[in-house]
Amino acid sequence: MIQRERPYALSIAGLDPSAGAGLLADVKTFETCRVYGLGVCTALTVQHDSRFDSVDWVAFPQIQAQSALLLERYPVSVIKIGLIESYEVLDRLVSWLAANWPAITLIWDPILKASAGFAFHDGTPAHSLDALSLITPNMPESIQLSGHSDAREGALMLSTHCPVYLKGGHAGGEVFITDRLYQKGTETAHYTSPFLPSGEKHGSGCVVSSAIAAGLALGRSLPEACAFAKEYTGQFLGSTPTLLGFHS
Repeated sequence: MIQRERPYALSIAGLDPSAGAGLLADVKTFETCRVYGLGVCTALTVQHDSRFDSVDWVAFPQIQAQSALLLERYPVSVIKIGLIESYEVLDRLVSWLAANWPAITLIWDPILKASAGFAFHDGTPAHSLDALSLITPNMPESIQLSGHSDAREGALMLSTHCPVYLKGGHAGGEVFITDRLYQKGTETAHYTSPFLPSGEKHGSGCVVSSAIAAGLALGRSLPEACAFAKEYTGQFLGSTPTLLGFHS
C-alpha cells in the first residue's frame, strides 16, 4: 500500500561512522518514529562507541548550502542541531535559520564532550538560546552552560532563555533516572524511568533529543513529545548489553 507523506525533520549534526551517535543516529530515530529524516553534516569524525580520535569540521557555507537546498524542497517542521564547531557557528546558524524559516522549531543538543571523553566547547552561547525552542543538556552540560554549580538550578536559569529538557542520567547512584522539563524559570514536568545496569549507550543523548524532535514533528505538545522521547529512549537503552543500541 502506498503510504501518505510523513512529517519531515532535519538533523544538522556530525557524522559518526559507527552510527551510534550524531547524524546517523538521529535519522534512524526519526525513521523508527515514522518521521522522514533529513540530514546535514557539520563534522566528519573518526570514532566508534568507545573511542574518539579526531574531528574535521565542515565549513559554515557548506552547512548553509546543504540546509537551504533541503528546506526549499521539503516542509520541515523541526530541526535538531547536534555537534557544531563553535558557539560562533551556532549563533550564525541559528540566526540564519530563524530569519529565513521562522516557523521551524529549533532544538539544540549541546554536545560539549563526546561519550569517549573528547571535549569540544566551553562557555555559554547566550545569544543563540533566545532563538531556540528547546535545549537538551545532560547534567554536566547544564553546569557548564549556566555556570551554576548545581545542574537543576542551572537548568532553571537557562530556561529563562528557552525551554530546557535536563537529562538526569549523570546523577549517579540513582535507582530511578528522572529527566526534567523547565520553562520560563519553572520546572513544568518530570519523567522517571528505572535505572538500567546495562543501559549505558553511545549516542543516548542524540537519541532522546531526536525523539523529542520526532514527537514535535508528529504534532505532540512539548511535554507530550518529551514523554514520548523518554519512553523511546528507555527501549533503546535496554535493547542490548553493548554500547550500541537498537532502534527497533
